[in-house]
Amino acid sequence: QVQLVESGGGLAQAGGSLRLSCAASGRIFNNYFMGWFRQAPGKEREFVAALKWSGEATYYAQSVKGRFTISRDNTNNMMYLEMNSLNSEDTGVYYCAGGLSATMDPSQYRYWGQGTQVTVSS
Repeated sequence: QVQLVESGGGLAQAGGSLRLSCAASGRIFNNYFMGWFRQAPGKEREFVAALKWSGEATYYAQSVKGRFTISRDNTNNMMYLEMNSLNSEDTGVYYCAGGLSATMDPSQYRYWGQGTQVTVSS
């Protein structure tokens, strides 16, 4: 069992930055993929970024490529999402997730955090 807790959300101005953190507890295997998803009001949950718990591979949604950076700290079981050049379309609840494949399909992720709100004002 893996527990995930997000933090770092808040209010940012357009063009600004925020850094999200995901604290993971429990047994995280090297073949796990960890990802970030977001959900705006009235919209479906969408993939943002993912990485493999071991190795260098990272994956990004086209809408955030070049602006967001996903990273991890295996020693402390932490994952991060550095978000730059924020715009209003980045507003939503951001979720940390864990699963066995780097897929954009949220149904394939087994573990989820409770989410953290990100609001970007224009």
